[in-house]
Amino acid sequence: MFGKIVFATSGAPDCDSAARVAFDMAGRYGSEIIVFHCLGIPGKGDSSLVLDVRTGEEVDADEEYLEGVREELRTTYAIQLTGCKNARIEIAVGNPSREVLRIARKEDADLVVMGARGAGMEVGGFYKRGVIGGTHEKVAKAARCPVLTVARPAASFWGGFSNIVFATDFSKASESAFQLASSIAKDVGGDLHLFHCLNLDRLQSPIALTQEGIEGRLAEARRKIQVSYASKLGDLAKRTTIEVWEGSPYVEIVKFARERQADLIVMAHHTRELDPDERPFGSTLEQVLVRATCPVISINRPDKLPATADA
Repeated sequence: MFGKIVFATSGAPDCDSAARVAFDMAGRYGSEIIVFHCLGIPGKGDSSLVLDVRTGEEVDADEEYLEGVREELRTTYAIQLTGCKNARIEIAVGNPSREVLRIARKEDADLVVMGARGAGMEVGGFYKRGVIGGTHEKVAKAARCPVLTVARPAASFWGGFSNIVFATDFSKASESAFQLASSIAKDVGGDLHLFHCLNLDRLQSPIALTQEGIEGRLAEARRKIQVSYASKLGDLAKRTTIEVWEGSPYVEIVKFARERQADLIVMAHHTRELDPDERPFGSTLEQVLVRATCPVISINRPDKLPATADA
């Protein structure tokens, strides 16, 4: 399903959970995995100075230093690399988000796996503010392949996923997310949960906001899920549920995923008005990434969608 995986890492403990999932996936699918690390340039221009992750000091990124970084990554992921038949380490110097996107395009990657560290995140994985780091935001927005975010330790591993939540806002981008979610569910033999949250803040009509009006909208959304998604699932429909809740989308998605003990959430950017190249990082997706207790795959474009034999 995922022939080539780019695992973007800082080499810090924050990325350990993402590493576990990335290497588990590579083992399951026999994927080539590229362990990628970017050394950010603290200044402008052609300076070769980079910020050392360990000391926080500016150092010259000469060949000797780069080889030392490679060796540290080999040591950090020694066990995973030993058990992976097709893995290599790549290092770049430059703007991290730009370099992650560049290697993903160059390698024609099927998936980018990243950890998530917000600007307000304390050591140990706790967020003080509901934000995702700028590197992740830019990669998730511009990547032409799915981006898998692992913000905290996953209760399960990729080969053992059994409950997959697909959250939709019925946007065009959600069609690609549905294709991905259903392909994964078929491949792992898991259950698929189709979910939509009715955002009451967008219902301006007094009639729509009555209890009768709300119930009518909920029923309409269930029918839409049935027609747009469930009717296309074939045998997978037997392992599929449909749920429509009301409230704040990101809150309800996270709550629903916890209730179903989800191993994976698949969703698109929840903005429909703008072109993909112009839209901001969707606030619903951003908040789900921060708060979800399981990995989240986000889809921005349908360029690189995996398919199973029976999909």
